[in-house]
Amino acid sequence: MSRATDSTFDLFGDTGAAGHGDAHPVAPAQPGSGMATPAAQSNEEATATTAPATPRSRAQAVAPAQPLLGDGLAERLPALLRLGGSSWSYPGWQGLVWAKAYSERILAQRGLTAYSQHPLLRTVSIDRSFYRPLAASEYAVYAAQVPEDFRFVVKAPSLVCDAQVRGEEGRGREANPVFLNPDLALDTYVRPACEGLGSKLGVLLFQLSPLPMGRLIRMQQTLSELEQLALAVQAQLASLPEEARPVVAYEVRDPDWLRPDIAPQFARILRNSGATYCLGLHAKMPRIAEQLPLLRALWPGPLVCRWNVNPIFGPYGYAEAEQKLAPFDRIQQPDDATLEALARTVAGICGKGQQAYVTISNEAEGCAPLSMLRLAQAIASQQAA
Repeated sequence: MSRATDSTFDLFGDTGAAGHGDAHPVAPAQPGSGMATPAAQSNEEATATTAPATPRSRAQAVAPAQPLLGDGLAERLPALLRLGGSSWSYPGWQGLVWAKAYSERILAQRGLTAYSQHPLLRTVSIDRSFYRPLAASEYAVYAAQVPEDFRFVVKAPSLVCDAQVRGEEGRGREANPVFLNPDLALDTYVRPACEGLGSKLGVLLFQLSPLPMGRLIRMQQTLSELEQLALAVQAQLASLPEEARPVVAYEVRDPDWLRPDIAPQFARILRNSGATYCLGLHAKMPRIAEQLPLLRALWPGPLVCRWNVNPIFGPYGYAEAEQKLAPFDRIQQPDDATLEALARTVAGICGKGQQAYVTISNEAEGCAPLSMLRLAQAIASQQAA
């Protein structure tokens, strides 16, 4: 489909919701180490750090909660929509996703099969890959645990997505010499993910960490390097059948990307490389209405959205959100404005024949599965209107 603007369709409606955040990023290892430093991981990210393992016996398998999440609701949603969590190994989801109490480690290793049995949960984010590159064999273990129609959203390693080398406390120490390096991205991320997940790879997600002031001043340099990376990824994926190619999305953490002098260049790079902008509902970014013009500039195309930390906690409030909202078993901070705006966006995009991937963090409202239910109900209402 052409990227030309459909002037007869107000793609996203009149929205005005708040942005959100997720775990604060962990940057690459020191130059020459060849490995990202897993410093200051959040619970959301750390839950999947344990290598996956196929269940070895029936007694060790994780059972899904009954009734299945979204049973009777999922069929009222657009077939092109995929909802899921930012990771999955949360014991607090007992009774919603898991049939009984399981440890975080057991869920990280063996929970995916039970997770994927729920009609509402058609995707999930592999965030573990942000902290260190994964081998194709590790991705393959994940793929073996889910049905054919399931899709993964996979985060690129911070090794190529963070402009700074960070210490254990998460603070930048020095410039990262392999930031946005195309060869490293292909070798440590794109090729292994494609090989290991195959047709179950839904989205390749490059989450670009907050840029240091020097980079913000020299945005043209960053745009040039991003263009080289994006075109290299496009060329690599060109060998795959068109129907088997994953969506490629770029998420940012600085409002400068949306500046009038930068956004058109950013959009051109994404459009020319066949990629899209990830709608990051993150407190470090402007509210949803201010991000939608970039998506409109890329229309028609898929939606990739990450609904993360509730804005009441502020741009650096992940740790506070995690502490106050744990164990993530109920809605504690409903964000109706974001939910309603996102529901309109999803309904509009899927209604025009484009696919949508939406992953939700526990820190968005307190319990990701219940936020998914709330969003699904709102989308279903939009469909029926």
